[in-house]
Amino acid sequence: MTRRGVPGRPDVPDTEERYVEEALAVVDDSGGRGRQEVRPGRRSEDRRVLEQHDLDVEEALALVRNLGPRAAGAEDSVHVRQAGADPSRTGSGHSATSWPEARAAAERAAHSVRQRESVAVPLDDALGLVLAAPLTALTDLPAFDTSAMDGWAVAGPGPWAVREEGILAGHAEAAPLGDGEAARIATGARVPPDTTAVLRSEHGRTDDKGRLHATAPALGPGRSGGTTSTVAHGQDIRPRGQECHAGDQLLPPGTRVTPAVLGLAAAAGYDTLRTLPRPRVDVLVLGDELLTRGLPEDGLIRDALGPMLPPWLRALGADVLSVRRLGDDAEALRQAVVSSRADLIVTTGGTAAGPVDHVHPTLRRIDAALLVDGVKVRPGHPMLLARTREDQHLVGLPGNPLAAVSGLLTLAEPLLRILAGRAAPEPYVLPLQDSVQGHPYDTRLVPVVVRGERAVPLRYQGPAMLRGIAAADGLAVVPPGGARLGEDVELLDLPWAVVG
Repeated sequence: MTRRGVPGRPDVPDTEERYVEEALAVVDDSGGRGRQEVRPGRRSEDRRVLEQHDLDVEEALALVRNLGPRAAGAEDSVHVRQAGADPSRTGSGHSATSWPEARAAAERAAHSVRQRESVAVPLDDALGLVLAAPLTALTDLPAFDTSAMDGWAVAGPGPWAVREEGILAGHAEAAPLGDGEAARIATGARVPPDTTAVLRSEHGRTDDKGRLHATAPALGPGRSGGTTSTVAHGQDIRPRGQECHAGDQLLPPGTRVTPAVLGLAAAAGYDTLRTLPRPRVDVLVLGDELLTRGLPEDGLIRDALGPMLPPWLRALGADVLSVRRLGDDAEALRQAVVSSRADLIVTTGGTAAGPVDHVHPTLRRIDAALLVDGVKVRPGHPMLLARTREDQHLVGLPGNPLAAVSGLLTLAEPLLRILAGRAAPEPYVLPLQDSVQGHPYDTRLVPVVVRGERAVPLRYQGPAMLRGIAAADGLAVVPPGGARLGEDVELLDLPWAVVG
């Protein structure tokens, strides 16, 4: 499905006025200090502005200038002291990339990597991997004629004399049946040679002389009641090769291994599967302020990303090699990056331009190639993607938890999907249950739950908040300018969510 377009900027006067007011609120309270510092008496309003639009001062200034005569004189009225800047530029001075182009850049980066050789994996370890070769039947399925039901194997017309010995699944082929003879048989057991049909247990009865008779229900509709001496030829027998013959292609390469695929592979005779290897990931958690246990105290906060990212990355098809907490140590970061043998390094925090934001300087020191440096998306705009060396990449996630999720789904998911050989999910749209305010320039990713045929936006959408995403079925992709009630928006599924 294709999303219907949303204007790239507000075109309704009252919407423009709202953006002007909110931009001025940011500029007024900043006093030219850069990222907004909340002052007493304005905390509630400031927080509302930042969480809805996540504007910094440079963007707010540009917004005021670009919205036309309605904003004229506004800068003088708040004594603006900072020169305006292009709102599409990040704190590091590089032009930010649009959200769709950032995802495309991550896919291109993955396609540039030399594909590693496929590996033979035992069935027990293959779940979630992708087939590197066709799954071809190694035998006929079934491998011999088998009984589809519990009952009697019969030969010729009845009534039938019943053998004393029954036939069980897993036993060698029984002696051929003679005309007018029957033998008890279990589901899945190999039928004896010369068997005409299998008579279900509920469709047969024995008389006082021990002879077997077929009853009318076994003959199908339109027959009279009572007993009969005939059954349809081949009834309730699964003939050899009914499902497939040896050499048939059962599944093409590129198929993701599900529990059902494992069952089919086992039935077809496989002990191992030829698959693409999982991309290897190292996770580097940055920040001196992070605690690994206990309650936040003395300016320290709990690390939410260390516990959250590894299972999320595994759900995206990765093999997480390590999770290391490095604090705000530039040299430790450099050593960790240059010594990593992972296909992808994921860092958390440190992607802005502050005194302890070491990701950009580290990438410059090792001559990494920045492929994406900032993305026009909220939350998460300081995210980045770099090629650290041949066949290795680094995704820098912002430190705020929901912003990190945004970076994970924007840059890491497309790259890991291509490396793992997984197919791209089919895009789909749903109408919004409520309107969603947009950022004036950037895409927004908003947690939603799916209720029937509608996407319901959730509260707690701030960059540092996980309460909304923890209850969500997916993220709505809200274009710049926002989306109205009933308007279709694209949805990004979460890898564990069951939508319905």
